[in-house]
Amino acid sequence: MSQQDARFEDGAEKPLRLKALDGEDLSVISTMLQDAVFPVSEMSWQPSKRRFGLLVNRFRWEDKSAAERQKRPFERVQTLVVVDNVDKMASSGLDRSDKDQVLSLLDVRFDVGEDNCCGRVVFTLAGDGAIACNVECLDVTLTDVTRPYGAPSRAVPDHKL
Repeated sequence: MSQQDARFEDGAEKPLRLKALDGEDLSVISTMLQDAVFPVSEMSWQPSKRRFGLLVNRFRWEDKSAAERQKRPFERVQTLVVVDNVDKMASSGLDRSDKDQVLSLLDVRFDVGEDNCCGRVVFTLAGDGAIACNVECLDVTLTDVTRPYGAPSRAVPDHKL
């Protein structure tokens, strides 16, 4: 029996469940979350639990090639993103009182603190917005919570200027 590395397409039909405990892990989650959209009302900061969560509609990048080959609609899926061990929250460039405002996620990164453990999880949003979570240690989870559905735009997100 020969061993093969897992392929990106192997997870195409299964819900994603990912956990990031270091920057390399978080870069994988960031890739999966690129171009996710969510209304301001789907952000939740729970100081007593030291937890921040987002319910996003993420583009299924892992299914893009299959959808193109099969000439079927591109898909999105609702995904829960949770950051644990959060000590403090901050945001800029968004109006949290406008519950209908829809945000578009571009990137998620971890800025390591001086002790190589503590730091900040930063969600970069389109339009110069950002959400930052000061954390004791990096602990981010991504969990798909619905079945995939046809992307309303019927298109792959485009970043051409």
